[in-house]
Amino acid sequence: MTILKKTTVLAVAGALLSGAASAAIAEDYTISVWAGGSGDESDYRVKAIEIAADLYEREAAIRGEEVNITVETQLFSGWDDFKQAVTLAAESGTAPNIIVSGHEDIGPWVQAGILRPVEDYVDFDAWPLNQLYENLIQVSSYDGKIWGIPQDAESRVFFFWREHLEAVGYSKEEIDALPKKVLDGEYTLYSMLDDVKKMQDAGLVEEAKGFMPRISNGPDYWQFYQSFGGEMVDEESGKLVFDKQALTDMYQFFVDAVDKGVVPATYLGGDWDTWHGAVSSGKAGAWHGGTWHYAQWTQKNGLDDFFGKIVYTLIPAGNERGRANAITHPLVYLLSNTGTDDDAALAAELVSIASEPRINALHAVKSSHLAIGREEINVPLYAESRWATEATENLLPHANALPNDADFGVVWTAMYKGLEASWTGVSSVADAVEAAEQSVVSALGDKVIVRDGGM
Repeated sequence: MTILKKTTVLAVAGALLSGAASAAIAEDYTISVWAGGSGDESDYRVKAIEIAADLYEREAAIRGEEVNITVETQLFSGWDDFKQAVTLAAESGTAPNIIVSGHEDIGPWVQAGILRPVEDYVDFDAWPLNQLYENLIQVSSYDGKIWGIPQDAESRVFFFWREHLEAVGYSKEEIDALPKKVLDGEYTLYSMLDDVKKMQDAGLVEEAKGFMPRISNGPDYWQFYQSFGGEMVDEESGKLVFDKQALTDMYQFFVDAVDKGVVPATYLGGDWDTWHGAVSSGKAGAWHGGTWHYAQWTQKNGLDDFFGKIVYTLIPAGNERGRANAITHPLVYLLSNTGTDDDAALAAELVSIASEPRINALHAVKSSHLAIGREEINVPLYAESRWATEATENLLPHANALPNDADFGVVWTAMYKGLEASWTGVSSVADAVEAAEQSVVSALGDKVIVRDGGM
């Protein structure tokens, strides 16, 4: 794979080195990095850049150069405030040099002129970028260019409380075999509804707490669309797809869950702390979340013996059209248009260093995310983590990602609005799908393919 625009990269690197050497004085740089959706458990998203800067300074000193790098970091716990801050800062020319965000932001931010293509500054054929997973590099690309470097990877997971499964008739062997049955389509989302209803009827969990899905909008709900046969992108044309039948079946599944009494009609919009406390203490029969929630539950919510209490699977298929699946939502390091080309070259070099397996493993293990490259599994810290290694092997090969299409947000907004309307009973499933279709077609026209039955 030869992606590098070598002339550009060598010119920039040469400019940096010649500037430091010819001046024979200290070269001072300030590199800013902002990360969205991050807290204490994921602070290595920015600390990795500080480590990289330290290494860069030490290597420069050995070459006889004095380079001083000040790294200014900021973590945003949420996403809406973070994205608004990035957009406003970009408008005023003060965006951080390095932005850590979801890959789906690449398309809109490229179109808004906020980003530089990272492929102009780094060599994907050289260490450490040459060992990154190819599918993650593809996720970091848009319109034929590589705009980002993967910062982490994860997978969305379905969880069951083992003790409750045993109480409704499953043997230990049958529970251990559940991931395979889900993968093979032998255990479906409707099988799950039947089991959690039994748990409720047996008094193992409270009424309407048998199934505790994600409480807010997120990539997770696209997994249920895929469970019922939906595709987000047409492989041949590259256009977005709006699959009416898959959306109908997906909406109907959640309406059926409400009718069955295993989740409330007013469930969406709940409190995250309450949710984490419930699912990590056996107050739910089944739920779905992310691989990174392992850290939350074991470190903050007091869950011990995770593997003895919980069995995890892919998101089950919903019907014969669908498949068991998972979505990965990698965050990526992006370069803003702020600053000079030298600033961007240095920022890119720091991101490249931060992508080295041993440094990235600090983030992966601390935050329960997954490796970004093949060599990371050889880092002892990562290899010793049972959750990291099992999740990498059992989930990531089956995961796909949201499209980087700049218009996907229109489809996403319509999908979730219809889900809320049908889930709460404000609209029938048919009306919710019809409204979503009208919204998408009105906004995107022939840029989206509307399918009635997945054909």
